[in-house]
Amino acid sequence: MRKTLILLLVSSLALAACGAVRESRINPFNWFGPSRSEPVQSQENTNPLIPRGGGLFSRARAEEAIYVGLPFEQITDLKVEKVPGGAIIRATGLAARQGIYAVQLTPENEEEAAVDGVLTYRLEGVRPTRATPVGAKPTREVTAARRLTDRELRGVRTIRVEGQQNVRVVRR
Repeated sequence: MRKTLILLLVSSLALAACGAVRESRINPFNWFGPSRSEPVQSQENTNPLIPRGGGLFSRARAEEAIYVGLPFEQITDLKVEKVPGGAIIRATGLAARQGIYAVQLTPENEEEAAVDGVLTYRLEGVRPTRATPVGAKPTREVTAARRLTDRELRGVRTIRVEGQQNVRVVRR
């Protein structure tokens, strides 16, 4: 009983001392002090979330991947939606089989420039190496989109998306 009483007395004194320790340097929560706001010191106009280099797979990342997509069989829908600062081109294609992945709108030329006011894209996707089922129509439909700025759309009167069997065209 004596040991319990001494332990209870010591613990109550230690707990009462916490009020005085709250503002002292002994308290580990006070070691770094309160936070404050400071201006950002940016050296470059870059995204801080993108690593600058190095890392375990940096060599593999340095090699540019070659896109091996093939055009879709049929383009079923094409819409150009106006957004602040530009537009979004959204194309829907119908594949012959299921399983096509890495779908994208590939520009006709590397500069992605309009030729005589016509901006042309191909709806392409990578086909799987193994045989896949044909499946129902909704399971073979795929949509890809691309955002363009007002500057990129300057002088463009027609946007066309090509497939193997057809072409969809939208005019301003």
